[in-house]
Amino acid sequence: MKPPREHDARITVIQRELFDEKKSKAQRYAELVVGKPGLLPLFKHEVITLICWGLPGALGLFIRSKLYPWLLGSCGRGVAFGAGVVLRHPHKIHIADNVVVDDGCCLDAKGTDNDGIRIGSGVFLGRNAILSCKNGDIIVDDEANIGFNTEIFSASRVRVGKKVLIAAYTYLVGGDHLYDRVDIPVLDQGRTAAGIDIGDHAWLGAHVVVTDGSRVGRDAIVGAGAVVVGEIPEFAIAVGTPAKVVRDRRTPA
Repeated sequence: MKPPREHDARITVIQRELFDEKKSKAQRYAELVVGKPGLLPLFKHEVITLICWGLPGALGLFIRSKLYPWLLGSCGRGVAFGAGVVLRHPHKIHIADNVVVDDGCCLDAKGTDNDGIRIGSGVFLGRNAILSCKNGDIIVDDEANIGFNTEIFSASRVRVGKKVLIAAYTYLVGGDHLYDRVDIPVLDQGRTAAGIDIGDHAWLGAHVVVTDGSRVGRDAIVGAGAVVVGEIPEFAIAVGTPAKVVRDRRTPA
């Protein structure tokens, strides 16, 4: 795991980006959503989104499969995009073959010098899942299954390993706020980010929270509602708040 990366609060507070009076509304929109300067990238993004963003049924799936790859950094074969999928800084989103991005998902690769989002082959992103970068990177390896309403946030590097199963409403928090000072609000202080790593074949139950700097070993299981702080060894079963190991899967119950 990389050492924590510190961020100036001025470049992470979304309100200041949205209401920067030195820039026009069009410039602010392009920086937040498109991520590329110039009118051509903005025009292309707006036209493609207008045509197919909310189209229902098989026709919508077909048209999005043909047009969305024009926005992305790269896109493999057999990728399905549901209705209402939101793409931000899409040129930094790379998707391999046979991926399903269900209705209402948000893939946000926002950042000034990050690599963005990489999704491996055979991945399933459940309805309303959010992959959100704040100048960080998110890697979802082959055949991972991300449950609906799950959020993966990264201000550094968050990796979800191969064939990982993540149940609904899980939150991977790949960043944290500094709070050392008491004379100013936490919102105005900096951020730190150490990243998260979820090992291959792990299973995170519903409503699990994985905090920044944590690691879940391969083939581990984290019970529903647990909060992971630190490291869960491989093949362990962990439950509770904070999550504690109760058994090794290789040992008979």
